[in-house]
Amino acid sequence: MILNCIAVDDEPLALGLVCAFIEQTPFLKLTGRYSSAVEALVGLQDQKVDLIFLDIQMPNLNGIELARVLDSRGANKPRIIFTTAYNQFALEGYKVDALDYLLKPFNYEEFLHAANKALSYAELLQRSVNPAPAVAVEESRIEDDYLFLKIEYQLVRIALKDILYIEGLKDYVKIYLQSAEKPLLSLTSLKALEEKLPAKRFMRVHRSFIVSLDKINSITRNALQIGKINITVGDQYKEAFGVFLSKWV
Repeated sequence: MILNCIAVDDEPLALGLVCAFIEQTPFLKLTGRYSSAVEALVGLQDQKVDLIFLDIQMPNLNGIELARVLDSRGANKPRIIFTTAYNQFALEGYKVDALDYLLKPFNYEEFLHAANKALSYAELLQRSVNPAPAVAVEESRIEDDYLFLKIEYQLVRIALKDILYIEGLKDYVKIYLQSAEKPLLSLTSLKALEEKLPAKRFMRVHRSFIVSLDKINSITRNALQIGKINITVGDQYKEAFGVFLSKWV
């Protein structure tokens, strides 16, 4: 797979370095180089770009602002790897769904590591659009037992059977696993995650909690327990929870 790339940076030396790195990477193809985000935005109208190596601190339109503009394109938007000398923008980069965040000065090894993330993401996306033939039934079933979530600039495969419960925190969720002491943090909403999870195995019981039904240790009409945590059932979820509860009694 070849990824069409552009580089955007208002510093000529930095722009030249990124372009040189792109040209020496076999699976990347340099299709444009721009010294401002405004020029890049115009250039993106005439070509299909898979990946942008994007500086943040630029006049008129900075990298974060360009990323927000491109985000409106939905699934067709190019992916972004930020290249910047300022680490205070890392959280903002995460919020606009960047694949990675390269802190200047960076070497080719660091660049290649970020580029490989982009390649892995593109290959995963291609597999989801063009699934395996129908004969590979067992493989497709295995994939149905996993969930892919973006965790700290990379896609992580999470086994559904490993999930204990999920807690929603505004724009983030915490995924609590049997196999890990600390929860995983992902920039997504609880509602979006609820739509991805199989309803037979997971239930939203509170505006802030989704639980794995087979991990419940004890249950009452108003609460449940998973491990050492007690989770209250919210009023708007009591009817659905009551249906589930009826199977226990």
